[in-house]
Order: sequence, then C-alpha cells, then structure tokens
Amino acid sequence: MVALVKSLSSRRELKELIILKLGGSVLTDRSHPFTPNRSNVERLCKEITRGYNKKKNSLAIVHGAGSFGHPLVSQTGIHKGISRAEQLMAFAEVQGWQNYWNLVVTKALRKEGLAAIPCQPSSHSVMESGRLVWMPVDAVRGFLEIGLIPVLYGVPAYDRDQGCSILSGDLIAPHLARELAAKKIIHGTDVDGVFTDDPNRNPKARLIKEITSRNIEEVKKYLSASSFVDVTGGMTRKVMELMDLAKLGIVSEIVNANKPGLVEKALAGKSGLGTIVRI
Repeated sequence: MVALVKSLSSRRELKELIILKLGGSVLTDRSHPFTPNRSNVERLCKEITRGYNKKKNSLAIVHGAGSFGHPLVSQTGIHKGISRAEQLMAFAEVQGWQNYWNLVVTKALRKEGLAAIPCQPSSHSVMESGRLVWMPVDAVRGFLEIGLIPVLYGVPAYDRDQGCSILSGDLIAPHLARELAAKKIIHGTDVDGVFTDDPNRNPKARLIKEITSRNIEEVKKYLSASSFVDVTGGMTRKVMELMDLAKLGIVSEIVNANKPGLVEKALAGKSGLGTIVRI
C-alpha cells in the first residue's frame, strides 16, 4: 500500500505555485477580539474563486491571526516566551482560538467551491529564539499535487530557547515559497504597498511601485525612518524576506486586500497593483 501511494505521488506534477498571504487586519475586526470581518472574508473568498486558475496553478493560502490572536498574546506575553505556569494555559488557549479561526476561513472558502483543507502548522514546526528552524512541507506538497488548497495560519509555536514564540504567516509564506519553489507570493494587506513614509501621517508619502536590488538600500532608509514600519508590524522584515526570495526567482507583490478586486486580479496574473518585489 505504501509503495502504491509513493508510485502515484511520483507521477503527479506540481503546477506553478502561487502563495496567497492574507493579513489578519484584513480578515478580522481588530477592534473586537475573536471577531471576523465577515464581509471581507466572504468577498475575498469569491475573489479567490474567480482569480485562481486551477488548470495553470496550484494555490496555497496563509492567513493571519488578527483579533483571534494578537490581543490575548499581548495580554499574556507568550510571544516573548514561557516564564510562568499560567502562560501554558494561555499558549493552549490561543492555539485553540487559532484552530477555530482557521476552520471559519476554510469553511468560507469551501462554500465558494474551493477544496480548502486546514493545515495546523505548529504541530510540526520548531522555532528558535523567534526564528523558524524546522517545518517539513511534504504533506503540504502532497495536498497541492492532488489538487487541494492547503490553508495555513499564524500560531504560537514551540520554541527551543524560550518555550514559545509566534510562527507568523509572514514566516510561513516565504518558507513554503522556498521549499516548494513557488512562482509568486501575493501579500494581501491593509495598505496599498510600501511607501516612502506613513501616508496617514504624511500626504506627500509616495508609493514605491517596485523594489529591486537596485533600490533596496534606499527603500531600507525609508522604512527605518518611518513610523509606518511600526504600524504595519514590521514591514522592513517583510520586505527583506521578500528580497531574499527574489534572489531565487520568486516574485512577490504587496497589494491592498481591502480594495475590492485587487486580490482577484493579482491571482489572475495582473501585476503593478501595489508594490512588486523582484531581483
């Protein structure tokens, strides 16, 4: 039986992989703990259905925690490690909420006819001082090969050094891209892309349409000087991760998923919708 499974798997070819990362700030109501932004969830599931070309591409989705994780994590401090016995209960509780949230998302995707399967990432991942050091992707690859859409999500995870740290979607997406040789990552966020400054604070802030090896040093100066970095929870780290992927030939684009139609267009192959990161 095992030999038969291996034989069948070896005959399958993985189509060009697109990884769609959807931020928790887009999918949840950040002002109310444990509350989905149902209108955005429903709209984006419809956009994914329309934009995703099943014949040409494989699709993996990674979504953020938003209000299903950040408030409780912040209150209990488990992202900094486990130092008190009561934090163990918080660790388990946050994981439970994240599992529930993933079921909400995958159910909404299946309602639109997409074969979305929940994938709990912290059950087979190891962190070290906040860095992802171990996360096998064999099962995810197998799901993709048979036509499923694996849906992973940000979670608290076991950390060798501190007991717990956050395995975020921004760590999971590039890891999958490297291991599975993705064609493209689409980051659906609550901003139009990367700016020269915080556009909410500075009306003269300019959208950077493309980040490459030629302008990355200039872009880093913009990011480090801007309060916009803090607002987005680490745009500098995200951009540098994407630049590393660009060196492998993996193109990324950051688009505003709050704007109807952009995720659909990005999945359908249109570019220039936000900030493109390439070599």
